[in-house]
Amino acid sequence: MEDDAGEQSSFVTGLIQNRAKEVGVAAFDLRSAALHLSQYIETSSSYQNTKTLLHFYDPTVIIVSPNKLAPDGMVGVSELIDRFYPSVRKVVMARGCFDDTKGAVMIKNLAAKEPSALSLDTYYKQYYLCLAAAAAIIKWIEAEKGVIVTNHSLSVTFNGSFDHMNIDATSVRNLEIIEPLHSALWGTSNKKRSLFHMLKTTKTIGGTRLLRANLLQPLKDIETINTRLDCLDELMTNEQLFFGLSQFLRKFPKETDRVLCHFCFKPKKVTSKVLDVDNAKKSQTLISSIILLKTALDALPLLAKVLKDAQSFLLANIYRSVCENEKYASIRKRIGEVIDEDVLHARVPFVARTQQCFAIKGGIDGLLDIARRSFCDTSEAVHNLANKYREELKLPNLKLPFNNRQGFYLSIPHKDIQGKLPSTFIQVVKHGNNIHCSTLELASLLDDVLINVGENGQLQHLAAVFALVDAIREDVSVLTLLAEVLCLLDMIVNSFAHTISTKPVDRYTRPHFTAHFSTIRVVDRIFTRMGTVDNLESNSSTFMTEMKETAFVMQNVSERSLIVMDELGRATSSSDGFAIAWSCCEHLLSLKA
Repeated sequence: MEDDAGEQSSFVTGLIQNRAKEVGVAAFDLRSAALHLSQYIETSSSYQNTKTLLHFYDPTVIIVSPNKLAPDGMVGVSELIDRFYPSVRKVVMARGCFDDTKGAVMIKNLAAKEPSALSLDTYYKQYYLCLAAAAAIIKWIEAEKGVIVTNHSLSVTFNGSFDHMNIDATSVRNLEIIEPLHSALWGTSNKKRSLFHMLKTTKTIGGTRLLRANLLQPLKDIETINTRLDCLDELMTNEQLFFGLSQFLRKFPKETDRVLCHFCFKPKKVTSKVLDVDNAKKSQTLISSIILLKTALDALPLLAKVLKDAQSFLLANIYRSVCENEKYASIRKRIGEVIDEDVLHARVPFVARTQQCFAIKGGIDGLLDIARRSFCDTSEAVHNLANKYREELKLPNLKLPFNNRQGFYLSIPHKDIQGKLPSTFIQVVKHGNNIHCSTLELASLLDDVLINVGENGQLQHLAAVFALVDAIREDVSVLTLLAEVLCLLDMIVNSFAHTISTKPVDRYTRPHFTAHFSTIRVVDRIFTRMGTVDNLESNSSTFMTEMKETAFVMQNVSERSLIVMDELGRATSSSDGFAIAWSCCEHLLSLKA
């Protein structure tokens, strides 16, 4: 399966609705091999609950069933996507693909946890719509990506998003949780003013995504909140533990979580086509993933040393579930039987290519050993050729860069070129203060070795690599666990603990949460100003927009909800809607109380 780049969303989401206004949502995260299932009654004709979920997942693909008659007063989820998410790819699948029975069977086979731990028999009747959506998106992913999801590899949560605090998209914007309100006006320098960017000191992409998720849907389980706070307390009082974990996390590249979950997917069928030169890039990715997994497993002894005496429940639980888990040592042993011990993860392109070429231990395949010798000989010839150009053409600053797309090429500073560039050089391209080019001699060497010998050499050992990957997949659930642990530690240590440690001692205080009252410190002033403008897209005035927002609040508010309204708006004629809204909400809460 192709890699997902950067911090972009990697969610594929399925939606289905019945006539009783129930909506089933299945969200598959291709990056972390996680499946989130939710089912709820849509209380708003504007689909505010569904919009909130879609804002949270930010999917790249949304899968829906053919548009049927929607519940009275509602447009239907398919029409909703067309109206409000035109830039997201919408896929319509036959109604038969939304099969809740098949969905339940898939979850039993694919979930990392035992079916009993998921209470699937209970959830089946309650969440049949989201199981149907799960069946559709898994079918689409396997067909679109050409992969099969490995059994017992998925992290599955039922109704996960509604186990957390629900913040609608309008409130996220007004509270500047992810982006500042006037980011377009002030430019990128203003981004640090949002809560997310203030806390975004995580080192991995997975940790950054987890931080965003926790801000958009904060925890509301007091026990879990206190578990994390206990962990932060220990980190702030134990410098050795804090710096030890920071040092451990620095050993992992930004994309570690994606690579660990890469083993959760396998090609549908290994054929001769998979083994041809055109698929050499996929083999390189596979070998690179194994090397990175080896690097991650090699760092676990350091984690065990750091966490050995940890007292907080969260860190002690990580020590028991990861550091004392013998399956990681078993996987490391299997890798050591095939992969050379000296191979390490590298980001420099030529070093990474060389590492991949020499990753498999010598003596396993004679043809591979011959290919390696040819690779070394011609690589040396390439560098000798560069030295020749430096001396004969008097270009002392000529460099020999390498990238995965074109291999070796020549880079010459403009200042070193006196007059016209010698005709020896071809494929001349200006690049800043340098000229990038090649020569026929260099191109010939690249054709002979860096493409044919290097990649064909890799093809010789694909059988050994596939056998190793299949062995690793037998314990793929522990890799999913390791990816989750790394993301959680990155968020807690590099974001939360780091933010606290860089501020004065009395800047942050641990909050205490109670199921009855709140304790708030005395303040001297509170300043706030919010406002709503006309919405031309929906043909709504300021008053109408405010009343729509109020209707959503009144339909979903409970005695435990927090309402932030612009009470100052009562004094201005343009904010009469806020005054009415506030009065309505006060009356509603008094009735609920």
